[in-house]
Amino acid sequence: MLVQNKNLTTIWYEQNTDKIKIIDQRLIPFELKIIELNTVDDVCFAIKEMQVRGAPLIGVTAAYGMYIAARENINLKKASEKINATRPTAVNLSWALNKIMNSIQDIKKAELPFKILKLANQIREDDINNCHNIGKHGYELIKEVYEKNNKPVNILTHCNAGWLATVDWGTALAPIFVAHKNNIPIHVWVDETRPRNQGFSLTSWELLNENIPNSLIVDNVGGHLMQNKKVDICITGTDRTASNGDVCNKIGTYLKALAAHDNNVPFYVSAPISSIDFNIENGIRDIPIEQRESEEVSYIQGLDENNIIKKVKIVPEGAQCSNYAFDVTPAKYISKLITEKGIIDANLSSISKLKKI
Repeated sequence: MLVQNKNLTTIWYEQNTDKIKIIDQRLIPFELKIIELNTVDDVCFAIKEMQVRGAPLIGVTAAYGMYIAARENINLKKASEKINATRPTAVNLSWALNKIMNSIQDIKKAELPFKILKLANQIREDDINNCHNIGKHGYELIKEVYEKNNKPVNILTHCNAGWLATVDWGTALAPIFVAHKNNIPIHVWVDETRPRNQGFSLTSWELLNENIPNSLIVDNVGGHLMQNKKVDICITGTDRTASNGDVCNKIGTYLKALAAHDNNVPFYVSAPISSIDFNIENGIRDIPIEQRESEEVSYIQGLDENNIIKKVKIVPEGAQCSNYAFDVTPAKYISKLITEKGIIDANLSSISKLKKI
């Protein structure tokens, strides 16, 4: 997608230098910094500390981590286990690692780096294509609203499920990008998404670079907007979707779904098949919820008066902070899932058919 009118992706392999490069997303929107991943430890740090974030991108990064392990002649099983331990919630992480481990069982040791790099590049390319297809399917939903009302479509989103959460296009924002490119007038309500403020720092940055009108709002405004008919549809992403249609996404998603349900606002989830955990039958009961460091709640990052990025403490001394990173939205509150294969119901019958594709 566009950054200052130039196309950029979140992760790529540079063949002439044999380097894996990423955007350090911790610095956006204040600084665009490209860094290299040279070791398995670099990959683990990037995932755990959210230099890369978003379920699909985490999976792609893990795949390239396995290439680095093979290139450096590191035990691949141990490398896979180490990378897999970095984040517990996003299923794409284990999906990508399992895909690679299952594909190299009969490969000679000398051929492993080439084979894994080819797989990682393919996973990256598939992610781009899948997200674009999600965008095209979701675009039809936005187009339908526009043709019905003949006015700009107001869309509310939570967290960041744009191209920064994937390789390109994104999941929840992909339909918005496609609609914008097809000249459908859009306005996006962007939740701040405490505590890391991915909405304020990432989603708004993406939309501004694409010249898509948007308004930043604190997390508690969404219900008010829906009550007052200022939201036509909600679209979010997912870090893990259970086979029964329950969706695990950034903390606060559940509350938006409840407000949408109470106000008859369609609530859509853009869900690549790689983020569906076909082995989990009940998301509320079985999806592990990551608890992150309390400092993400007690400190906030921004620019000071000298345009220097600083962290500022915002809680009383001695305050105890809990930091649940995700919640689960029951399937009954989800209008439809938008996948790369089409728009489906959030239930076992519809989701199980995707497993056969």
